[in-house]
Amino acid sequence: MPSRALFRFLFLGGSLALLLGGAGAQAQHKPRRMAASPGGGKQACCEDVRALKVQVANLSSLLGELSARHEAETARLEGRAAELEKGKQQHERRLLEVEEKYSEVNSRLDITQLQAAQAVTKTSADAIYDCSSLYGRNYKISGVYKLPADEFLGTPELEVYCDMDTEGGGWTVIQRRKVGLTSFNRDWKQYKEGFGTIRGDFWLGNEHIFRLTRQPTVLRIELEDWQGETRYAEYAHFTLSNEMNSYKLFVANYSGNAGRDSLRYHNNTNFSTKNKDNDKCVDDCAQLRKGGYWYNCCTDSNLNGVFYRHGDHTKHSDGITWYGWHGSSYSLKRVEMKIRPQSFSP
Repeated sequence: MPSRALFRFLFLGGSLALLLGGAGAQAQHKPRRMAASPGGGKQACCEDVRALKVQVANLSSLLGELSARHEAETARLEGRAAELEKGKQQHERRLLEVEEKYSEVNSRLDITQLQAAQAVTKTSADAIYDCSSLYGRNYKISGVYKLPADEFLGTPELEVYCDMDTEGGGWTVIQRRKVGLTSFNRDWKQYKEGFGTIRGDFWLGNEHIFRLTRQPTVLRIELEDWQGETRYAEYAHFTLSNEMNSYKLFVANYSGNAGRDSLRYHNNTNFSTKNKDNDKCVDDCAQLRKGGYWYNCCTDSNLNGVFYRHGDHTKHSDGITWYGWHGSSYSLKRVEMKIRPQSFSP
């Protein structure tokens, strides 16, 4: 009996093991999607949401730091811009101070020879008529000279600037714009007699120009823009009438590289100033263009206009203009008008 009972026990145990083994195998072959319970999927979803929240928090923190840095950098740049603007204003003030002193400081270059030339002109009234005459007396250094009084015409001694270098020299400068501190919006008498500083910006005077152009004369106009580019216009014939004829302009035979001839439009026109309107227009061109000039109706050039330091003056029509080069909305940096006799030979 004991052996039979033992045998039965062992048989039942083996059957139970087989049943348990088969159940385990079936469980392993079930699809994976059936393995997870509904509760387990919800838990995984919560973990994903929690991770996303952490990432969003990190991004928000990073954006906050970047925003703070951006604001700090913006404040720094604004402070730097304010410093630069202040420095620019200081620089412009210093530039104006230098320009004010410029007209008062005499050039030391070859001053001995210049003084010698001046001494000669004071005692050689019949020999010295203009800068070309000085050049013919072997005074070939550009600078300030004094032309003697003309007793026959009753004209006083005249201080002039002579250009003894350009295209052979012998030029008497009658107008210059380069500093910008001298207003050219003057009346008739001032334009007649001349104004400004001979080493800086000046107008020699219509009466003097009339006297100097009684002989056949060449006019040369030199232009420079704010980029340092230069151009010139030259006229083989140039003369002014007397005051009774309002210093009427006559020019002819243009040459040069300044583009379209922008003085031709002003040919055969009378000189006008803010208190004497002689133009050919219903408008008062001298008032509109703020200078004295041979206005027609009104301008194709305006060499005695307002000096605008940075060139562009699109809001106005009164700058130092030469339409044939930069058009009507660009004010030039430098202009010189100079004359010499047609008969001059270096």
